[in-house]
Amino acid sequence: MSIFDDWFDITTEVVNGHEYKAINITDDNVESAASDIAQVIPDHYIAPESIARTLERLGKPAAANKIRTKIPQTKRIRSGDLGEILGTEYIDSQTQYTVPIKKLRWKDHREMAMRGEDVIGIEVFGNGQRPRFLKTEAKSRAALGRQVLEDARLALDADDGRPAPHALAFVGDRLREGGDTELADVIDDVQLKDSIAKQQMEHLLFTFTGSNPNNLQKEILETYDGDIRQHAVGLRIKTHQKFIANVFEEVENGLDD
Repeated sequence: MSIFDDWFDITTEVVNGHEYKAINITDDNVESAASDIAQVIPDHYIAPESIARTLERLGKPAAANKIRTKIPQTKRIRSGDLGEILGTEYIDSQTQYTVPIKKLRWKDHREMAMRGEDVIGIEVFGNGQRPRFLKTEAKSRAALGRQVLEDARLALDADDGRPAPHALAFVGDRLREGGDTELADVIDDVQLKDSIAKQQMEHLLFTFTGSNPNNLQKEILETYDGDIRQHAVGLRIKTHQKFIANVFEEVENGLDD
C-alpha cells in the first residue's frame, strides 16, 4: 500500500496542456501520515538485504546502528532528502513509471546532498517499444519561492531535456551491480546505441512545501513552451518543518524499539 493512499487528498488540473496535481493533508491525518512515511525511510538509505545480513550476524542493536549512521541529522539535508523520498514514492505509486534505484543509498556522506538528477523514472514495455523516462526535480521548502522553481526548470531543461548522461550511467551501473542486467542493458542501449527521443521523455517538478505551491507551480507550467510533456505536483503540509522533525523522530524511535 502506498503512503499516498490513506492520508492525502489529490486533485488534478490541466494547465497549458500539462498536468498539475495538488496534494493536501488534513490536520487530523498529519500524525498518522508521519508514522507511515517513517516506515519507508530506512529503505531509501540502505538495502534490506544489507540490514538482514547484519541482523543475522550481529543482532538487532547492530542493525539499528547501521541504519542510524545513514540517517542525516541536519534540518536542511533531512528536508531535501524527504522531498526526494516523497517524490520517489509518488512516482512509484501514482504514475506508470518505476524508480529503479533508491539513489540516497549511495550518498557520499549522510550530511551531503546527492548530485545529478533528483529522481529518474523508467517505463519499460518489453514488446519492442522503446522505453520512456521521467526526469524529475524534487524540491522541499517551508516557503516556496519563484526562484526555486525557475532553478528546477533550468535543471529539467538541461541536456536538451533528457537525463544527464552521467546520471543515467549511474543508474545503469547500480542496476548491473545489483544483478538487474536486463534493465541495465536497456539503459546502455539508449545511451550507447539508440539515444532518447523527445517523445520518450516526460518531466516532473515535485514540491513538498509548507506554503501554498499552487499559483507558482501553475505559473511554471503556463510559461513552459518546450515540446516535452510536463507534470507538476505540489504536496503541501502546513507544518512542514515540524512534520519533517516528527518523521525522523519516528524513524529514530523505531530503531530503539
